[in-house]
Amino acid sequence: MSVRQIGAYRVGFTAAVAAFPFFNLGDFDIVGLLIRIFVMCLSLSLHECAHSWMALRLGDDTSALMGRLSLNPARHLDPMGALTFVLVGVGWAKPVPVNPARMTKAKSMKYGMMLTSLAGPVSNLILAVISWIIFCVIWTILSAVNVVSALALTLSRLFLTLYSANVLLAIFNLLPVPPLDGSRVFGFLLPDRYLDLVMRYERYVGMAFLFMVFMFRGAFMTLLGWILVPFNYVIQYPITLLFRAIQSALGFTPMPFFM
Repeated sequence: MSVRQIGAYRVGFTAAVAAFPFFNLGDFDIVGLLIRIFVMCLSLSLHECAHSWMALRLGDDTSALMGRLSLNPARHLDPMGALTFVLVGVGWAKPVPVNPARMTKAKSMKYGMMLTSLAGPVSNLILAVISWIIFCVIWTILSAVNVVSALALTLSRLFLTLYSANVLLAIFNLLPVPPLDGSRVFGFLLPDRYLDLVMRYERYVGMAFLFMVFMFRGAFMTLLGWILVPFNYVIQYPITLLFRAIQSALGFTPMPFFM
């Protein structure tokens, strides 16, 4: 890496695309709005905190000293990015500052940047797994009591949304486009001279990319939907299969596959 790159890195410019429709005042849903806000705060905060945690594990305490090793949404959310996330389902959080030169526990600065960048999407996938397990538990309990309450429906909706949003968040940020996390992961495979060239135009590529996402959100969501299929099979299928077996053994009607 060149001297120009050292200390100039930001990871976790978490551009988020969620499976939310455009906010419609004519069909106002307070429960849906609160779920959307909660999912945004938890998912983006966990993502950014994971970047900071991995950087600290590798020896760089830059972001930790700035208070980014926290699940407090106020430390991570960008006001404009949060607003657009709530309104149109597309948004971003503040990038986490890191100094790869201080990642003394990593094999190299590029390797440290790759691990730090990967930590965000991985944390979202872990949260997605937990969310789907809880969703299946709620479904099993509802089958046992045979009573559907407003609270149970709200919780089911919450964890279903939390699952979908986090899988999409992970997939989106793994795209190899600056300044997304995937560009840092992909950059690990590039020779230094090419990586330096990519980073030089990172800001412009990122702005153009976000503009394209806003302008062609529908087509982009369709593309992500195709990419989402194998992730659903890897995450949803085995967990759902396990709970279907448990439900059948208990004499309940097995839950459907949601893929």
